[in-house]
Amino acid sequence: MSRVDVAGTGDERALLTGWLDWHRETVHVKCAGLAERDAWRTPLSGRSLTSAAGVVSHLTAVESYWFERVVAGLDVPVGWTADDPDLDWRRAPGATLAGHLAGYRRQCEVSRSVLAGADLDATCPGSRPGTPVSVRWVVLHMIEETARHNGHLDAVRELVDGIVGE
Repeated sequence: MSRVDVAGTGDERALLTGWLDWHRETVHVKCAGLAERDAWRTPLSGRSLTSAAGVVSHLTAVESYWFERVVAGLDVPVGWTADDPDLDWRRAPGATLAGHLAGYRRQCEVSRSVLAGADLDATCPGSRPGTPVSVRWVVLHMIEETARHNGHLDAVRELVDGIVGE
């Protein structure tokens, strides 16, 4: 997939998925050409785990959580634990930025597949107790989540190698 402009008109599903896919592809654009050593640097103060590769790893985990676990109701592992809620941000032995980007692309395909068969008005089977959410809510949340982390990628990228994103 490549990043294409989102249509200015269309039905709700097309616009929501168009914006989500645009932000997903922006992750790849913002990481393009980043040196491996810089992919793991954490230049932001206040959140020492925010590296470009960590952002990609986190986005992969939240794609799985929200679409597979919450929307589809599947019992899939999450990328964090009660003991280490930031596990998905940490570098695992042997991890590479290219590996994380490939994993993110695969997870987004899984998420698209789950979403394709889901009614936007449906209440998600994996909703948290006491906090039911609709499929629409999940899509909107993932647009916000991915866009916010693209902002982190902008800041990280500029601080580690001076590249200003688009």
